[in-house]
Amino acid sequence: MKKLPKLSKGDKVAIISPSFEIPAIFPHVHELGLQRIREVFELEPVEYPATAKLNATLKEKSADLISAFSDPKIKAVISTLGGDIQVTYIKNLPSKPFIENPKPFFGFSDNSHLANFLFLNEIPSFYGAALFTQFAHQSEMNKYTVKYIKHALFDEGEFELLPANEYNDIELDWSDKSLLTAKRVYEKNDDWSWNGGKNAQGLLWGGCVESVDEMLRHNIQIPSMEQFKNIVLMMETSEEIPTSDYVMRVFRAFGERGILKHIQGVCVGRAKAWEFDKQKTTEEKKIYREEQQKVILETVRQYNKDIPVVQNMDFGHTEPQIPMPYGNTLRFDSKEKRVFATF
Repeated sequence: MKKLPKLSKGDKVAIISPSFEIPAIFPHVHELGLQRIREVFELEPVEYPATAKLNATLKEKSADLISAFSDPKIKAVISTLGGDIQVTYIKNLPSKPFIENPKPFFGFSDNSHLANFLFLNEIPSFYGAALFTQFAHQSEMNKYTVKYIKHALFDEGEFELLPANEYNDIELDWSDKSLLTAKRVYEKNDDWSWNGGKNAQGLLWGGCVESVDEMLRHNIQIPSMEQFKNIVLMMETSEEIPTSDYVMRVFRAFGERGILKHIQGVCVGRAKAWEFDKQKTTEEKKIYREEQQKVILETVRQYNKDIPVVQNMDFGHTEPQIPMPYGNTLRFDSKEKRVFATF
């Protein structure tokens, strides 16, 4: 993997919408996110032509990505949100502009496709820290999230990933401008769920379960079997709140392809269990998360008895969130039950 340069205060960062053009719908949330980039991180956000253009074409989205990576004045690229479109065009991007101009990319969910594309071109990225969901967090940014975003942007080396004491997956309505100053309600977080006593390390690869499923079913290029021997599989589920049976089938697909027997470990983000159209109670959310953890562990163990499997980690579609260093090293100290990541 290429070594990415770290940023300095005052650097320019590109703000783009590789998936859904959410700034066109909620410009007030978008402006809050830009403000946080300026004030919390002292960086200069630069918007691209299709960032806030509703129904931007795939050609326009591709052009923004290529321009943002090609511009030497841009030191990092931050997505506004996810969506459901990248499987149709990321595979067609030219590799040369990205290989010749590697820089940090931040995004998750549908951005799993772009992260995979960058990985295949030996460019690491950060799975997390989207403008709308992390930077434009209502009231103020989550301090835990800010800590790890700063590691990703400015710090070099290995850092321990620590479990958050509390979590939130009940969002506030973006259409209500008055809620921008409201505080989200956080709940006590269960600790990370750890299984396996073997120490291990590998490069992070994976993403959103639903997006990775699309890679598998549409025959999108993913790492080779040889590369998977040095990979820690990183997975988490989205606001679609898929059933545990669906999640099991995706993991079983990795098993049947022979991938699970080769990888170095598995890390799974805390499952989002509440959405506006699926308003589960605290107890229902706990049951949902536990059912998902159970089927993931059972499925992995059918194909690999030894690797560490750590679940309920702080990345993905809930808060707080670690922007996981996709393509860089994650290390498991199973004896001490500690996790370290190279930023």
